[in-house]
Amino acid sequence: MSALDVENIGFAYGARQALQSIGFSAAAGRFTALLGPNGAGKSTLIALLTRLYDLQQGEIRVAGYSLRSQPREALRRLGVVFQQSTLDLDLSVQQNLRYHAALHGMPRSLANERIELELERQQLGERRNSKVRELNGGHRRRVEIARALLHRPSLLLLDEASAGLDPVSRQALNAHVRALCHDEGMSVLWTTHLLDEVQAADELIILNRGGLVAQGRAGSLSAADGSLAQTFARLTRTPAAA
Repeated sequence: MSALDVENIGFAYGARQALQSIGFSAAAGRFTALLGPNGAGKSTLIALLTRLYDLQQGEIRVAGYSLRSQPREALRRLGVVFQQSTLDLDLSVQQNLRYHAALHGMPRSLANERIELELERQQLGERRNSKVRELNGGHRRRVEIARALLHRPSLLLLDEASAGLDPVSRQALNAHVRALCHDEGMSVLWTTHLLDEVQAADELIILNRGGLVAQGRAGSLSAADGSLAQTFARLTRTPAAA
Protein backbone atom coordinates (compact mmCIF):
# COMPACT_ATOMS: atom_id res chain seq x y z
CA MET A 1 0.00 0.00 0.00
CA SER A 2 1.20 3.50 -0.78
CA ALA A 3 1.68 5.91 2.10
CA LEU A 4 0.04 8.62 -0.02
CA ASP A 5 -1.99 8.66 -3.22
CA VAL A 6 -2.87 11.93 -4.95
CA GLU A 7 -5.26 11.65 -7.90
CA ASN A 8 -6.16 14.39 -10.38
CA ILE A 9 -5.89 17.26 -7.89
CA GLY A 10 -6.79 20.71 -9.12
CA PHE A 11 -7.12 23.93 -7.16
CA ALA A 12 -7.79 27.55 -8.09
CA TYR A 13 -7.71 30.84 -6.22
CA GLY A 14 -10.55 32.52 -8.06
CA ALA A 15 -9.46 32.75 -11.69
CA ARG A 16 -5.85 31.74 -10.95
CA GLN A 17 -5.18 28.02 -11.34
CA ALA A 18 -2.65 26.97 -8.69
CA LEU A 19 -2.66 23.22 -9.34
CA GLN A 20 -3.62 21.44 -12.54
CA SER A 21 -4.53 17.73 -12.54
CA ILE A 22 -1.75 16.64 -10.17
CA GLY A 23 -1.36 12.91 -9.54
CA PHE A 24 1.38 10.89 -7.82
CA SER A 25 2.03 8.27 -5.13
CA ALA A 26 4.52 8.17 -2.26
CA ALA A 27 5.74 4.67 -1.48
CA ALA A 28 5.50 3.28 2.05
CA GLY A 29 8.79 3.18 3.94
CA ARG A 30 10.64 5.48 1.56
CA PHE A 31 11.95 9.03 1.41
CA THR A 32 10.03 10.87 -1.32
CA ALA A 33 11.16 14.37 -2.26
CA LEU A 34 8.73 16.95 -3.63
CA LEU A 35 10.79 19.53 -5.48
CA GLY A 36 9.77 22.76 -7.14
CA PRO A 37 10.73 26.42 -7.44
CA ASN A 38 8.93 29.08 -5.45
CA GLY A 39 5.44 29.45 -6.85
CA ALA A 40 5.30 25.90 -8.22
CA GLY A 41 2.26 25.00 -6.14
CA LYS A 42 3.94 23.13 -3.27
CA SER A 43 2.34 25.24 -0.54
CA THR A 44 -1.12 24.82 -2.03
CA LEU A 45 -0.60 21.07 -2.26
CA ILE A 46 0.53 20.90 1.39
CA ALA A 47 -2.55 22.89 2.43
CA LEU A 48 -4.73 20.33 0.64
CA LEU A 49 -2.86 17.36 2.10
CA THR A 50 -3.31 18.72 5.63
CA ARG A 51 -6.92 19.79 4.97
CA LEU A 52 -6.23 23.46 5.58
CA TYR A 53 -7.96 23.85 2.21
CA ASP A 54 -10.90 21.75 1.04
CA LEU A 55 -10.49 19.70 -2.11
CA GLN A 56 -12.01 21.29 -5.19
CA GLN A 57 -11.11 18.45 -7.54
CA GLY A 58 -9.67 14.97 -7.26
CA GLU A 59 -8.89 12.63 -4.39
CA ILE A 60 -6.21 12.24 -1.70
CA ARG A 61 -5.72 9.03 0.28
CA VAL A 62 -3.38 8.65 3.27
CA ALA A 63 -2.57 4.98 3.93
CA GLY A 64 -5.64 4.10 1.93
CA TYR A 65 -8.05 6.46 3.74
CA SER A 66 -9.83 9.15 1.73
CA LEU A 67 -9.23 12.69 2.91
CA ARG A 68 -12.57 13.63 1.39
CA SER A 69 -14.84 10.91 2.80
CA GLN A 70 -12.76 9.64 5.77
CA PRO A 71 -10.96 12.78 6.95
CA ARG A 72 -10.58 11.76 10.59
CA GLU A 73 -8.97 8.44 9.75
CA ALA A 74 -6.76 9.99 7.06
CA LEU A 75 -5.48 12.80 9.27
CA ARG A 76 -4.78 10.39 12.15
CA ARG A 77 -2.25 8.73 9.86
CA LEU A 78 -0.47 11.94 8.98
CA GLY A 79 2.30 13.62 10.97
CA VAL A 80 3.20 17.15 9.86
CA VAL A 81 6.12 19.52 10.33
CA PHE A 82 5.12 22.85 8.82
CA GLN A 83 7.54 25.41 7.40
CA GLN A 84 6.57 27.88 10.12
CA SER A 85 7.07 26.53 13.62
CA THR A 86 3.90 25.93 15.66
CA LEU A 87 5.64 25.14 18.97
CA ASP A 88 4.85 27.16 22.09
CA LEU A 89 8.14 28.93 22.79
CA ASP A 90 7.39 29.46 26.48
CA LEU A 91 6.67 25.81 27.22
CA SER A 92 9.36 23.20 27.71
CA VAL A 93 10.09 20.51 25.16
CA GLN A 94 8.28 17.96 27.30
CA GLN A 95 5.28 20.25 27.87
CA ASN A 96 4.87 20.79 24.13
CA LEU A 97 4.85 17.03 23.59
CA ARG A 98 2.40 16.43 26.44
CA TYR A 99 0.02 19.02 25.00
CA HIS A 100 0.08 17.32 21.59
CA ALA A 101 -0.51 13.90 23.16
CA ALA A 102 -3.51 15.31 25.07
CA LEU A 103 -4.98 16.71 21.84
CA HIS A 104 -4.84 13.19 20.42
CA GLY A 105 -6.57 11.80 23.48
CA MET A 106 -3.69 9.61 24.61
CA PRO A 107 -3.90 8.14 28.13
CA ARG A 108 -1.19 9.65 30.32
CA SER A 109 0.73 6.37 30.68
CA LEU A 110 0.85 5.88 26.90
CA ALA A 111 1.79 9.52 26.36
CA ASN A 112 4.67 9.21 28.85
CA GLU A 113 5.93 6.08 27.14
CA ARG A 114 5.87 7.61 23.67
CA ILE A 115 7.35 10.92 24.79
CA GLU A 116 10.29 9.09 26.35
CA LEU A 117 10.79 7.08 23.18
CA GLU A 118 10.71 10.14 20.91
CA LEU A 119 12.99 12.18 23.17
CA GLU A 120 15.51 9.37 22.94
CA ARG A 121 15.04 8.84 19.21
CA GLN A 122 15.45 12.58 18.50
CA GLN A 123 18.39 12.84 20.94
CA LEU A 124 16.55 15.41 23.05
CA GLY A 125 16.53 13.70 26.42
CA GLU A 126 18.84 16.25 28.03
CA ARG A 127 16.72 19.13 26.72
CA ARG A 128 13.33 17.86 27.93
CA ASN A 129 12.96 20.65 30.50
CA SER A 130 14.39 23.41 28.31
CA LYS A 131 12.00 26.04 27.02
CA VAL A 132 11.69 25.85 23.26
CA ARG A 133 12.89 29.45 22.88
CA GLU A 134 16.24 28.32 24.36
CA LEU A 135 16.81 25.80 21.56
CA ASN A 136 18.56 26.40 18.26
CA GLY A 137 16.71 25.95 14.97
CA GLY A 138 17.87 22.40 14.40
CA HIS A 139 16.75 21.24 17.84
CA ARG A 140 13.38 22.96 17.44
CA ARG A 141 12.83 21.01 14.24
CA ARG A 142 13.64 17.79 16.09
CA VAL A 143 11.04 18.67 18.71
CA GLU A 144 8.51 19.17 15.93
CA ILE A 145 9.43 15.79 14.42
CA ALA A 146 9.09 14.15 17.84
CA ARG A 147 5.68 15.76 18.24
CA ALA A 148 4.57 14.68 14.77
CA LEU A 149 5.51 11.05 15.49
CA LEU A 150 3.81 10.71 18.88
CA HIS A 151 0.55 9.40 17.44
CA ARG A 152 2.30 6.85 15.17
CA PRO A 153 1.46 8.30 11.75
CA SER A 154 1.79 6.31 8.54
CA LEU A 155 3.35 9.29 6.75
CA LEU A 156 5.60 12.10 7.99
CA LEU A 157 5.15 15.24 5.91
CA LEU A 158 7.83 17.92 6.18
CA ASP A 159 7.08 21.19 4.40
CA GLU A 160 10.33 23.08 3.70
CA ALA A 161 11.47 21.88 7.15
CA SER A 162 15.04 23.13 6.67
CA ALA A 163 13.98 26.72 5.93
CA GLY A 164 15.92 29.18 8.05
CA LEU A 165 18.51 26.67 9.23
CA ASP A 166 22.24 27.16 8.71
CA PRO A 167 23.88 24.74 6.20
CA VAL A 168 25.24 22.38 8.86
CA SER A 169 21.90 22.15 10.69
CA ARG A 170 20.07 21.75 7.38
CA GLN A 171 22.24 18.80 6.35
CA ALA A 172 21.97 17.24 9.81
CA LEU A 173 18.16 17.46 9.74
CA ASN A 174 17.99 15.90 6.28
CA ALA A 175 20.28 13.06 7.37
CA HIS A 176 18.26 12.53 10.54
CA VAL A 177 14.97 12.18 8.66
CA ARG A 178 16.59 9.79 6.20
CA ALA A 179 17.76 7.68 9.14
CA LEU A 180 14.14 7.43 10.29
CA CYS A 181 13.28 5.94 6.89
CA HIS A 182 16.24 3.56 6.87
CA ASP A 183 16.15 2.45 10.51
CA GLU A 184 12.47 2.75 11.41
CA GLY A 185 10.74 2.18 8.07
CA MET A 186 9.17 5.64 8.24
CA SER A 187 7.37 6.97 5.14
CA VAL A 188 8.43 10.56 4.43
CA LEU A 189 7.34 13.26 2.01
CA TRP A 190 9.96 16.04 2.10
CA THR A 191 9.13 19.23 0.21
CA THR A 192 11.92 21.56 -0.79
CA HIS A 193 13.22 23.94 -3.44
CA LEU A 194 16.87 23.05 -2.63
CA LEU A 195 18.51 20.54 -4.96
CA ASP A 196 21.18 19.43 -2.50
CA GLU A 197 18.49 17.98 -0.23
CA VAL A 198 17.68 15.34 -2.88
CA GLN A 199 19.72 12.16 -3.36
CA ALA A 200 19.94 9.93 -6.42
CA ALA A 201 18.07 7.04 -4.77
CA ASP A 202 15.11 9.20 -3.71
CA GLU A 203 11.70 8.97 -5.26
CA LEU A 204 11.30 12.44 -6.76
CA ILE A 205 8.29 14.50 -7.76
CA ILE A 206 8.89 17.82 -9.53
CA LEU A 207 6.24 20.53 -9.75
CA ASN A 208 6.37 23.69 -11.85
CA ARG A 209 3.76 26.37 -12.50
CA GLY A 210 1.04 24.25 -10.92
CA GLY A 211 1.74 21.11 -12.93
CA LEU A 212 3.53 17.81 -12.41
CA VAL A 213 6.52 17.82 -14.76
CA ALA A 214 8.40 14.70 -13.60
CA GLN A 215 8.15 11.71 -11.29
CA GLY A 216 10.55 8.82 -10.74
CA ARG A 217 13.87 7.90 -9.17
CA ALA A 218 16.00 11.05 -8.96
CA GLY A 219 19.07 9.39 -10.45
CA SER A 220 17.10 8.08 -13.41
CA LEU A 221 15.38 11.39 -14.07
CA SER A 222 18.69 13.26 -14.15
CA ALA A 223 20.68 10.67 -16.15
CA ALA A 224 19.96 12.17 -19.57
CA ASP A 225 21.02 15.69 -18.52
CA GLY A 226 24.06 14.70 -16.50
CA SER A 227 22.91 16.25 -13.21
CA LEU A 228 19.76 16.97 -11.26
CA ALA A 229 20.52 20.69 -11.49
CA GLN A 230 20.42 20.56 -15.29
CA THR A 231 17.25 18.45 -15.30
CA PHE A 232 15.56 20.81 -12.86
CA ALA A 233 16.57 23.85 -14.91
CA ARG A 234 15.21 22.27 -18.10
CA LEU A 235 11.89 21.24 -16.53
CA THR A 236 11.25 24.49 -14.70
CA ARG A 237 12.43 26.95 -17.31
CA THR A 238 9.92 29.74 -17.80
CA PRO A 239 8.60 29.66 -21.38
CA ALA A 240 9.74 32.55 -23.55
CA ALA A 241 7.12 35.20 -24.29
CA ALA A 242 5.55 34.95 -27.74
